[in-house]
Amino acid sequence: MLRDWKFEIQLDEKSDKAIYLQIADAIIKDIHSGRLKPGDALPGSRNLAQLLKVNRNTVVEALNVLIIEGWLIPKERQGTFIADTLPDFKEVKANNPINVSKKNTINKHYHLQFDDGSPDSKIAPITELARAYRQIFNQKARWQMMGYSNELGDFEFRKSIVQMLNHQRGMQVNEQNIYITRGSQMAMYLTAQYLFTKNDYVIIENPGYKPAWSAFESAGAKLLPANVDKDGLVIDDVISYLKSGKKIKAIYVTPHRQYPTTVTLSLKRRLELIQLSNEYGFTIIEDDYDNEFHFGYRPVLPLSSFTELKNYVYIGTMSKVVAPALRIGYLASNDDALIEKVGSLRKIIDVQGDSIMEQAVLQLIKDGIIKRHIKKATNHYKAKRDFMAALLNEHMNNKATYTIPEGGLAFWVVPNEQIDWLLVSKKLKNKGIKIIMPDSFSFGKTINGIRLSYGSLSEKELEEGIIALAEAL
Repeated sequence: MLRDWKFEIQLDEKSDKAIYLQIADAIIKDIHSGRLKPGDALPGSRNLAQLLKVNRNTVVEALNVLIIEGWLIPKERQGTFIADTLPDFKEVKANNPINVSKKNTINKHYHLQFDDGSPDSKIAPITELARAYRQIFNQKARWQMMGYSNELGDFEFRKSIVQMLNHQRGMQVNEQNIYITRGSQMAMYLTAQYLFTKNDYVIIENPGYKPAWSAFESAGAKLLPANVDKDGLVIDDVISYLKSGKKIKAIYVTPHRQYPTTVTLSLKRRLELIQLSNEYGFTIIEDDYDNEFHFGYRPVLPLSSFTELKNYVYIGTMSKVVAPALRIGYLASNDDALIEKVGSLRKIIDVQGDSIMEQAVLQLIKDGIIKRHIKKATNHYKAKRDFMAALLNEHMNNKATYTIPEGGLAFWVVPNEQIDWLLVSKKLKNKGIKIIMPDSFSFGKTINGIRLSYGSLSEKELEEGIIALAEAL
Protein backbone atom coordinates (compact mmCIF):
# COMPACT_ATOMS: atom_id res chain seq x y z
CA MET A 1 0.00 0.00 0.00
CA LEU A 2 1.36 3.42 -0.95
CA ARG A 3 1.97 5.81 1.92
CA ASP A 4 0.52 9.30 2.16
CA TRP A 5 2.76 11.69 0.31
CA LYS A 6 2.89 15.48 0.39
CA PHE A 7 4.78 17.21 -2.34
CA GLU A 8 5.56 20.85 -1.63
CA ILE A 9 6.73 22.65 -4.75
CA GLN A 10 6.05 25.96 -6.39
CA LEU A 11 5.98 25.50 -10.15
CA ASP A 12 6.99 28.57 -12.15
CA GLU A 13 5.34 28.62 -15.57
CA LYS A 14 7.43 31.66 -16.54
CA SER A 15 10.73 29.92 -15.83
CA ASP A 16 13.06 28.93 -18.67
CA LYS A 17 13.17 25.47 -17.12
CA ALA A 18 10.42 23.15 -18.38
CA ILE A 19 7.73 22.20 -15.84
CA TYR A 20 8.59 18.50 -15.99
CA LEU A 21 12.22 19.33 -15.17
CA GLN A 22 11.11 21.49 -12.24
CA ILE A 23 9.19 18.48 -10.93
CA ALA A 24 12.16 16.15 -11.46
CA ASP A 25 14.56 18.55 -9.71
CA ALA A 26 12.18 18.92 -6.75
CA ILE A 27 12.02 15.14 -6.29
CA ILE A 28 15.82 14.96 -6.41
CA LYS A 29 15.96 17.71 -3.77
CA ASP A 30 13.64 15.72 -1.50
CA ILE A 31 15.82 12.63 -1.96
CA HIS A 32 18.87 14.72 -1.16
CA SER A 33 17.29 16.09 2.02
CA GLY A 34 16.29 12.63 3.21
CA ARG A 35 12.56 13.26 2.96
CA LEU A 36 12.42 10.54 0.34
CA LYS A 37 14.49 7.44 1.09
CA PRO A 38 15.54 4.41 -0.98
CA GLY A 39 12.59 2.07 -1.37
CA ASP A 40 9.94 4.75 -0.78
CA ALA A 41 6.97 4.55 -3.15
CA LEU A 42 5.77 7.51 -5.19
CA PRO A 43 2.13 8.17 -5.96
CA GLY A 44 0.87 7.10 -9.35
CA SER A 45 1.29 9.58 -12.20
CA ARG A 46 -2.44 10.41 -12.17
CA ASN A 47 -2.49 11.16 -8.45
CA LEU A 48 0.72 13.15 -8.67
CA ALA A 49 -0.67 15.16 -11.59
CA GLN A 50 -3.75 16.00 -9.52
CA LEU A 51 -1.61 17.02 -6.54
CA LEU A 52 0.49 19.33 -8.69
CA LYS A 53 -2.39 20.48 -10.91
CA VAL A 54 -0.52 19.68 -14.11
CA ASN A 55 -1.12 17.46 -17.12
CA ARG A 56 -0.38 13.77 -16.45
CA ASN A 57 1.97 13.63 -19.47
CA THR A 58 4.11 16.28 -17.76
CA VAL A 59 4.43 14.08 -14.69
CA VAL A 60 5.21 11.00 -16.80
CA GLU A 61 7.95 13.00 -18.56
CA ALA A 62 9.48 13.98 -15.19
CA LEU A 63 9.37 10.43 -13.84
CA ASN A 64 11.01 9.01 -16.95
CA VAL A 65 13.86 11.50 -16.71
CA LEU A 66 14.43 10.35 -13.11
CA ILE A 67 14.28 6.69 -14.17
CA ILE A 68 16.90 7.29 -16.86
CA GLU A 69 19.15 9.12 -14.40
CA GLY A 70 18.85 6.33 -11.85
CA TRP A 71 16.90 8.13 -9.11
CA LEU A 72 13.74 6.03 -9.55
CA ILE A 73 13.02 2.44 -10.45
CA PRO A 74 9.70 1.16 -11.90
CA LYS A 75 8.35 -2.16 -10.65
CA GLU A 76 5.72 -3.93 -12.68
CA ARG A 77 2.26 -3.87 -11.05
CA GLN A 78 3.68 -2.18 -7.95
CA GLY A 79 4.52 1.37 -8.91
CA THR A 80 7.54 3.64 -9.00
CA PHE A 81 10.04 3.68 -6.15
CA ILE A 82 13.13 5.58 -5.03
CA ALA A 83 16.09 3.51 -6.24
CA ASP A 84 18.00 1.45 -3.68
CA THR A 85 21.33 2.62 -5.16
CA LEU A 86 21.30 6.33 -5.90
CA PRO A 87 23.56 8.52 -8.07
CA ASP A 88 26.00 10.80 -6.24
CA PHE A 89 24.12 13.74 -4.73
CA LYS A 90 24.79 17.05 -6.46
CA GLU A 91 22.93 20.32 -6.74
CA VAL A 92 20.95 20.38 -9.96
CA LYS A 93 21.88 23.40 -12.05
CA ALA A 94 19.19 25.26 -13.89
CA ASN A 95 21.06 25.11 -17.19
CA ASN A 96 21.86 21.40 -16.83
CA PRO A 97 18.93 19.60 -15.22
CA ILE A 98 20.07 16.14 -16.23
CA ASN A 99 23.37 16.97 -14.50
CA VAL A 100 25.70 14.42 -16.11
CA SER A 101 28.31 16.66 -17.70
CA LYS A 102 30.90 16.44 -14.91
CA LYS A 103 30.82 12.64 -14.48
CA ASN A 104 30.62 12.96 -10.66
CA THR A 105 34.34 13.68 -10.59
CA ILE A 106 34.41 17.28 -9.36
CA ASN A 107 34.15 17.43 -5.58
CA LYS A 108 34.10 20.33 -3.16
CA HIS A 109 37.81 21.04 -3.74
CA TYR A 110 37.43 21.68 -7.48
CA HIS A 111 35.20 23.83 -9.61
CA LEU A 112 36.91 22.99 -12.91
CA GLN A 113 38.36 19.76 -14.24
CA PHE A 114 40.18 18.81 -17.40
CA ASP A 115 38.82 15.28 -17.83
CA ASP A 116 40.04 12.69 -20.33
CA GLY A 117 37.56 13.47 -23.09
CA SER A 118 33.96 13.68 -21.95
CA PRO A 119 31.34 15.14 -24.29
CA ASP A 120 29.27 18.23 -23.53
CA SER A 121 26.07 16.82 -22.06
CA LYS A 122 24.37 20.22 -22.27
CA ILE A 123 23.94 19.68 -26.03
CA ALA A 124 22.94 16.01 -25.74
CA PRO A 125 19.45 15.01 -26.96
CA ILE A 126 18.32 14.08 -23.45
CA THR A 127 14.75 15.31 -23.82
CA GLU A 128 14.29 13.31 -27.02
CA LEU A 129 15.82 10.23 -25.37
CA ALA A 130 13.51 10.54 -22.35
CA ARG A 131 10.50 10.87 -24.63
CA ALA A 132 11.52 7.84 -26.69
CA TYR A 133 12.19 5.81 -23.55
CA ARG A 134 8.75 6.66 -22.19
CA GLN A 135 7.04 5.75 -25.45
CA ILE A 136 8.86 2.42 -25.76
CA PHE A 137 8.19 1.58 -22.12
CA ASN A 138 4.50 2.41 -22.32
CA GLN A 139 3.96 0.64 -25.64
CA LYS A 140 5.90 -2.56 -25.09
CA ALA A 141 6.91 -3.05 -21.48
CA ARG A 142 3.74 -4.75 -20.31
CA TRP A 143 3.64 -7.50 -22.90
CA GLN A 144 7.14 -7.76 -24.29
CA MET A 145 9.88 -6.16 -22.21
CA MET A 146 9.36 -7.70 -18.81
CA GLY A 147 10.81 -11.04 -19.89
CA TYR A 148 14.43 -11.73 -20.78
CA SER A 149 15.57 -10.86 -24.28
CA ASN A 150 18.54 -11.97 -26.39
CA GLU A 151 21.79 -11.67 -24.45
CA LEU A 152 23.48 -10.33 -27.58
CA GLY A 153 21.24 -7.26 -27.41
CA ASP A 154 18.05 -6.15 -29.15
CA PHE A 155 18.15 -7.49 -32.70
CA GLU A 156 16.94 -4.31 -34.42
CA PHE A 157 19.43 -2.24 -32.43
CA ARG A 158 22.26 -4.59 -33.43
CA LYS A 159 21.06 -4.29 -37.00
CA SER A 160 21.37 -0.51 -36.84
CA ILE A 161 24.92 -0.76 -35.40
CA VAL A 162 25.84 -3.18 -38.20
CA GLN A 163 24.53 -0.74 -40.80
CA MET A 164 26.56 2.09 -39.27
CA LEU A 165 29.77 0.04 -39.12
CA ASN A 166 29.42 -1.26 -42.66
CA HIS A 167 28.32 1.96 -44.35
CA GLN A 168 30.32 4.53 -42.40
CA ARG A 169 33.39 2.61 -41.22
CA GLY A 170 33.94 0.20 -44.11
CA MET A 171 33.47 -2.97 -42.08
CA GLN A 172 31.82 -6.20 -43.19
CA VAL A 173 29.87 -7.56 -40.25
CA ASN A 174 26.39 -8.94 -39.65
CA GLU A 175 24.00 -9.08 -36.70
CA GLN A 176 25.62 -12.28 -35.39
CA ASN A 177 29.04 -10.56 -35.24
CA ILE A 178 27.80 -7.85 -32.86
CA TYR A 179 27.37 -7.92 -29.09
CA ILE A 180 25.79 -5.04 -27.11
CA THR A 181 27.29 -4.31 -23.69
CA ARG A 182 26.79 -1.88 -20.82
CA GLY A 183 29.57 0.43 -21.96
CA SER A 184 32.89 -0.23 -23.66
CA GLN A 185 34.61 -1.28 -20.42
CA MET A 186 32.31 -4.30 -20.13
CA ALA A 187 33.20 -5.17 -23.73
CA MET A 188 36.88 -4.92 -22.81
CA TYR A 189 36.44 -7.12 -19.73
CA LEU A 190 34.47 -9.83 -21.54
CA THR A 191 36.97 -9.87 -24.40
CA ALA A 192 39.84 -10.28 -21.95
CA GLN A 193 38.10 -13.13 -20.14
CA TYR A 194 37.71 -14.99 -23.43
CA LEU A 195 41.16 -14.34 -24.89
CA PHE A 196 43.53 -14.64 -21.95
CA THR A 197 44.62 -17.22 -19.43
CA LYS A 198 47.38 -17.03 -16.85
CA ASN A 199 50.81 -16.08 -18.26
CA ASP A 200 49.49 -15.00 -21.66
CA TYR A 201 50.90 -11.71 -22.92
CA VAL A 202 49.19 -8.68 -24.45
CA ILE A 203 51.03 -5.79 -26.11
CA ILE A 204 49.73 -2.38 -25.08
CA GLU A 205 50.42 1.22 -26.12
CA ASN A 206 52.53 3.33 -23.76
CA PRO A 207 51.19 5.84 -22.87
CA GLY A 208 47.79 4.25 -22.99
CA TYR A 209 44.42 3.44 -21.44
CA LYS A 210 44.82 1.93 -17.97
CA PRO A 211 41.23 0.67 -17.48
CA ALA A 212 41.82 -1.66 -20.45
CA TRP A 213 45.11 -2.80 -18.92
CA SER A 214 43.27 -3.66 -15.69
CA ALA A 215 40.75 -5.76 -17.63
CA PHE A 216 43.56 -7.73 -19.27
CA GLU A 217 45.43 -8.28 -16.01
CA SER A 218 42.25 -9.46 -14.29
CA ALA A 219 42.15 -12.32 -16.81
CA GLY A 220 45.74 -13.29 -16.00
CA ALA A 221 47.52 -11.59 -18.89
CA LYS A 222 50.87 -9.84 -18.58
CA LEU A 223 51.40 -6.43 -20.20
CA LEU A 224 54.12 -5.60 -22.73
CA PRO A 225 54.37 -1.83 -23.34
CA ALA A 226 55.17 -0.55 -26.84
CA ASN A 227 56.09 3.08 -27.43
CA VAL A 228 54.03 5.64 -29.32
CA ASP A 229 55.45 8.41 -31.53
CA LYS A 230 54.04 10.92 -34.01
CA ASP A 231 52.93 8.08 -36.33
CA GLY A 232 51.32 6.02 -33.60
CA LEU A 233 52.35 2.64 -32.24
CA VAL A 234 56.03 1.85 -32.86
CA ILE A 235 55.96 -1.37 -34.89
CA ASP A 236 59.62 -2.17 -34.20
CA ASP A 237 58.71 -2.61 -30.52
CA VAL A 238 55.95 -5.03 -31.51
CA ILE A 239 58.34 -7.07 -33.68
CA SER A 240 60.87 -7.30 -30.84
CA TYR A 241 58.23 -8.77 -28.53
CA LEU A 242 57.02 -11.23 -31.19
CA LYS A 243 60.56 -12.51 -31.71
CA SER A 244 61.14 -12.93 -27.96
CA GLY A 245 59.30 -16.24 -27.81
CA LYS A 246 56.64 -15.00 -25.40
CA LYS A 247 53.07 -16.31 -25.77
CA ILE A 248 51.50 -13.14 -27.20
CA LYS A 249 47.74 -13.55 -27.61
CA ALA A 250 46.71 -10.01 -28.51
CA ILE A 251 47.60 -6.37 -28.99
CA TYR A 252 45.43 -3.52 -27.73
CA VAL A 253 45.42 -0.37 -29.88
CA THR A 254 43.55 2.92 -30.31
CA PRO A 255 44.64 3.63 -33.92
CA HIS A 256 42.10 6.26 -34.95
CA ARG A 257 43.12 8.74 -32.25
CA GLN A 258 45.58 7.15 -29.90
CA TYR A 259 44.67 7.49 -26.25
CA PRO A 260 45.94 9.73 -24.74
CA THR A 261 48.20 11.36 -27.39
CA THR A 262 45.49 11.72 -30.12
CA VAL A 263 47.94 10.71 -32.92
CA THR A 264 46.66 8.58 -35.81
CA LEU A 265 48.37 5.31 -36.68
CA SER A 266 49.92 5.76 -40.14
CA LEU A 267 48.75 3.64 -43.08
CA LYS A 268 52.19 2.03 -43.41
CA ARG A 269 52.12 0.90 -39.78
CA ARG A 270 48.51 -0.26 -40.08
CA LEU A 271 49.42 -2.58 -42.92
CA GLU A 272 52.49 -3.82 -41.05
CA LEU A 273 50.43 -4.54 -37.93
CA ILE A 274 47.80 -6.47 -39.91
CA GLN A 275 50.52 -8.54 -41.59
CA LEU A 276 52.11 -9.34 -38.22
CA SER A 277 48.73 -10.30 -36.73
CA ASN A 278 48.07 -12.72 -39.56
CA GLU A 279 51.60 -14.16 -39.45
CA TYR A 280 51.83 -14.67 -35.69
CA GLY A 281 48.14 -15.35 -35.02
CA PHE A 282 47.51 -12.73 -32.33
CA THR A 283 44.22 -10.83 -32.08
CA ILE A 284 44.04 -7.07 -32.63
CA ILE A 285 41.77 -5.48 -30.01
CA GLU A 286 40.78 -2.16 -31.56
CA ASP A 287 39.24 0.47 -29.28
CA ASP A 288 37.56 3.13 -31.45
CA TYR A 289 36.38 5.24 -28.54
CA ASP A 290 35.53 8.55 -30.30
CA ASN A 291 35.14 7.83 -34.00
CA GLU A 292 32.11 10.08 -34.51
CA PHE A 293 33.71 13.48 -34.02
CA HIS A 294 36.09 14.11 -36.90
CA PHE A 295 36.88 17.59 -38.26
CA GLY A 296 38.91 16.72 -41.36
CA TYR A 297 37.76 15.67 -44.81
CA ARG A 298 37.35 11.99 -43.99
CA PRO A 299 37.90 9.85 -40.87
CA VAL A 300 40.44 7.04 -41.08
CA LEU A 301 38.79 3.64 -41.43
CA PRO A 302 39.31 1.09 -38.64
CA LEU A 303 41.90 -1.66 -38.83
CA SER A 304 38.93 -4.02 -38.54
CA SER A 305 37.66 -2.81 -41.92
CA PHE A 306 40.61 -4.47 -43.72
CA THR A 307 39.24 -7.71 -45.18
CA GLU A 308 42.62 -9.43 -44.97
CA LEU A 309 42.74 -9.10 -41.15
CA LYS A 310 42.04 -12.56 -39.72
CA ASN A 311 41.65 -11.95 -35.98
CA TYR A 312 40.08 -8.81 -34.52
CA VAL A 313 37.81 -7.47 -31.82
CA TYR A 314 36.38 -4.02 -32.50
CA ILE A 315 35.01 -2.06 -29.53
CA GLY A 316 32.88 1.10 -29.66
CA THR A 317 30.51 3.10 -27.49
CA MET A 318 27.40 5.28 -27.68
CA SER A 319 28.33 7.20 -24.52
CA LYS A 320 30.13 10.03 -26.31
CA VAL A 321 27.38 10.30 -28.92
CA VAL A 322 24.56 10.89 -26.43
CA ALA A 323 25.89 11.32 -22.88
CA PRO A 324 28.39 9.62 -20.54
CA ALA A 325 25.54 8.37 -18.35
CA LEU A 326 24.22 6.30 -21.27
CA ARG A 327 25.99 2.97 -20.74
CA ILE A 328 25.72 1.32 -24.15
CA GLY A 329 28.80 -0.13 -25.79
CA TYR A 330 29.34 -2.84 -28.38
CA LEU A 331 31.94 -5.22 -29.69
CA ALA A 332 32.25 -6.78 -33.13
CA SER A 333 34.42 -9.73 -34.09
CA ASN A 334 34.95 -12.18 -36.93
CA ASP A 335 35.52 -14.87 -34.29
CA ASP A 336 32.18 -16.68 -33.87
CA ALA A 337 33.49 -18.58 -30.85
CA LEU A 338 34.33 -15.30 -29.12
CA ILE A 339 30.82 -13.92 -29.59
CA GLU A 340 29.29 -17.14 -28.26
CA LYS A 341 31.61 -17.30 -25.25
CA VAL A 342 31.13 -13.62 -24.44
CA GLY A 343 27.39 -14.28 -24.33
CA SER A 344 27.89 -17.11 -21.85
CA LEU A 345 30.21 -15.01 -19.68
CA ARG A 346 27.79 -12.08 -19.73
CA LYS A 347 24.98 -14.25 -18.36
CA ILE A 348 27.04 -14.97 -15.24
CA ILE A 349 27.13 -11.32 -14.18
CA ASP A 350 24.28 -9.72 -16.14
CA VAL A 351 21.59 -11.74 -17.92
CA GLN A 352 20.94 -9.06 -20.52
CA GLY A 353 21.37 -5.41 -21.35
CA ASP A 354 18.82 -2.61 -21.10
CA SER A 355 16.40 -3.59 -23.85
CA ILE A 356 14.17 -0.58 -23.37
CA MET A 357 17.07 1.87 -23.57
CA GLU A 358 18.45 0.12 -26.65
CA GLN A 359 15.09 0.50 -28.39
CA ALA A 360 14.84 4.12 -27.26
CA VAL A 361 18.24 4.92 -28.80
CA LEU A 362 17.20 2.96 -31.90
CA GLN A 363 14.15 5.23 -32.16
CA LEU A 364 16.44 8.29 -32.13
CA ILE A 365 18.52 6.69 -34.88
CA LYS A 366 15.44 5.96 -37.01
CA ASP A 367 14.08 9.47 -36.49
CA GLY A 368 17.37 10.99 -37.64
CA ILE A 369 17.94 12.65 -34.25
CA ILE A 370 21.31 10.96 -33.68
CA LYS A 371 22.52 11.93 -37.16
CA ARG A 372 21.50 15.57 -36.64
CA HIS A 373 23.04 15.59 -33.16
CA ILE A 374 26.38 14.28 -34.43
CA LYS A 375 26.46 16.96 -37.11
CA LYS A 376 25.60 19.67 -34.59
CA ALA A 377 28.03 18.31 -32.01
CA THR A 378 30.87 18.05 -34.53
CA ASN A 379 30.53 21.74 -35.40
CA HIS A 380 30.25 22.57 -31.69
CA TYR A 381 33.41 20.66 -30.80
CA LYS A 382 35.35 21.99 -33.79
CA ALA A 383 34.67 25.53 -32.58
CA LYS A 384 35.79 24.55 -29.08
CA ARG A 385 38.92 22.91 -30.45
CA ASP A 386 39.81 26.07 -32.37
CA PHE A 387 39.21 28.17 -29.26
CA MET A 388 41.40 25.82 -27.22
CA ALA A 389 44.14 25.99 -29.87
CA ALA A 390 44.08 29.79 -29.74
CA LEU A 391 44.44 29.69 -25.95
CA LEU A 392 47.39 27.30 -26.15
CA ASN A 393 49.05 29.43 -28.80
CA GLU A 394 48.64 32.53 -26.67
CA HIS A 395 49.61 31.17 -23.26
CA MET A 396 51.75 28.06 -23.79
CA ASN A 397 53.47 28.48 -27.14
CA ASN A 398 56.90 28.85 -25.52
CA LYS A 399 56.29 26.28 -22.78
CA ALA A 400 55.00 23.17 -24.52
CA THR A 401 54.43 21.43 -27.84
CA TYR A 402 51.07 20.20 -29.09
CA THR A 403 49.37 19.26 -32.32
CA ILE A 404 45.89 20.45 -33.22
CA PRO A 405 43.82 17.22 -33.37
CA GLU A 406 41.69 16.41 -36.41
CA GLY A 407 38.92 15.15 -34.18
CA GLY A 408 38.02 13.90 -30.74
CA LEU A 409 37.64 15.96 -27.60
CA ALA A 410 41.15 16.50 -26.24
CA PHE A 411 44.66 17.87 -26.83
CA TRP A 412 47.91 16.16 -25.90
CA VAL A 413 50.35 18.72 -24.48
CA VAL A 414 54.03 17.96 -23.83
CA PRO A 415 56.02 20.55 -21.81
CA ASN A 416 59.39 21.61 -23.21
CA GLU A 417 61.05 20.74 -19.89
CA GLN A 418 60.65 17.86 -17.44
CA ILE A 419 57.85 18.83 -15.05
CA ASP A 420 57.20 18.07 -11.39
CA TRP A 421 53.55 17.16 -11.93
CA LEU A 422 52.78 16.77 -8.23
CA LEU A 423 53.81 20.38 -7.70
CA VAL A 424 51.80 21.52 -10.72
CA SER A 425 48.77 19.61 -9.48
CA LYS A 426 49.06 21.21 -6.04
CA LYS A 427 49.25 24.72 -7.53
CA LEU A 428 46.17 24.05 -9.64
CA LYS A 429 44.26 22.51 -6.76
CA ASN A 430 44.77 25.72 -4.78
CA LYS A 431 42.87 27.43 -7.60
CA GLY A 432 40.14 24.79 -7.67
CA ILE A 433 41.37 23.16 -10.88
CA LYS A 434 41.96 19.46 -11.40
CA ILE A 435 43.99 17.69 -14.06
CA ILE A 436 44.50 14.02 -14.82
CA MET A 437 48.04 13.23 -13.76
CA PRO A 438 50.40 11.76 -16.41
CA ASP A 439 50.92 8.59 -14.37
CA SER A 440 47.28 7.76 -15.20
CA PHE A 441 48.46 7.02 -18.76
CA SER A 442 51.95 5.65 -18.05
CA PHE A 443 53.42 2.16 -17.82
CA GLY A 444 56.53 2.29 -15.67
CA LYS A 445 58.27 5.66 -15.97
CA THR A 446 55.80 8.57 -15.91
CA ILE A 447 55.22 10.22 -19.28
CA ASN A 448 55.96 13.95 -19.42
CA GLY A 449 52.70 14.89 -21.09
CA ILE A 450 49.13 15.76 -20.22
CA ARG A 451 45.75 15.15 -21.87
CA LEU A 452 43.50 18.23 -21.79
CA SER A 453 39.88 17.73 -22.73
CA TYR A 454 37.80 20.63 -24.00
CA GLY A 455 34.52 18.81 -24.68
CA SER A 456 32.62 19.42 -21.45
CA LEU A 457 34.11 22.81 -20.50
CA SER A 458 32.81 26.26 -21.41
CA GLU A 459 35.03 28.82 -23.14
CA LYS A 460 35.31 30.72 -19.86
CA GLU A 461 36.42 27.56 -18.04
CA LEU A 462 38.90 26.70 -20.78
CA GLU A 463 40.47 30.15 -20.59
CA GLU A 464 40.73 30.02 -16.81
CA GLY A 465 42.19 26.53 -16.88
CA ILE A 466 44.81 27.14 -19.60
CA ILE A 467 46.00 30.38 -18.02
CA ALA A 468 46.36 28.68 -14.63
CA LEU A 469 48.19 25.70 -16.15
CA ALA A 470 50.58 27.97 -18.06
CA GLU A 471 51.39 29.82 -14.84
CA ALA A 472 51.97 26.54 -12.99
CA LEU A 473 54.40 25.09 -15.55
